[in-house]
Amino acid sequence: MVTTNLIQTIAVNIPKEINLKITHEQFVELALVNRDLQLERTAKGELIVMAPTGSGTGNRNSSITGQLWLWNHQTKLGKTFDSSSGFHLPNGSSRSPDAAWVKQERWDSLTTEQKETFAPLCPDFVVELRSKNDTISELQKKMKEYQSNGAKLGWLIDSKNRQVEIYRQNREVEILENPNSLSGEDVLPGFVLDLTEVWG
Repeated sequence: MVTTNLIQTIAVNIPKEINLKITHEQFVELALVNRDLQLERTAKGELIVMAPTGSGTGNRNSSITGQLWLWNHQTKLGKTFDSSSGFHLPNGSSRSPDAAWVKQERWDSLTTEQKETFAPLCPDFVVELRSKNDTISELQKKMKEYQSNGAKLGWLIDSKNRQVEIYRQNREVEILENPNSLSGEDVLPGFVLDLTEVWG
């Protein structure tokens, strides 16, 4: 007779007033046994459990990630990542941008083990796509965190209001109203994101 160990899955609702604090090592262990959950951890060790996005947001995010992947596939300048990828930032937080890109030389400097867990670096480029349940202020905090941890370029895309905030190193945030496209500038040379499907 074959016996198996079954782990019962339960849903946990954590009110915003309650902060659960864990170490980075505990976070990695928690994420590994809960691969279906979208988890993040702040620099102070607070655990963040995020609900899955709606289908519309998932479709828009797929368009962004697909366009970024295709550009990178053609240029071979780095590695692209989707929203299920986590990064252990220099400030100690663990974040999962909706789309990200890391320059090839930086990726190659990591060990195999580092690549298989939460890569200990901040991506060179990040995208956060506002979903229905996201507050703009929380996403702006995340973008500033990426910026202060070394991201060279970041886009906060608010499809509801057709607005994009552009974050660059040592520069003020630039806000674009209803742009048709976004340039990867010198960080992603030649990359242009077509926003028509994102706005659609």
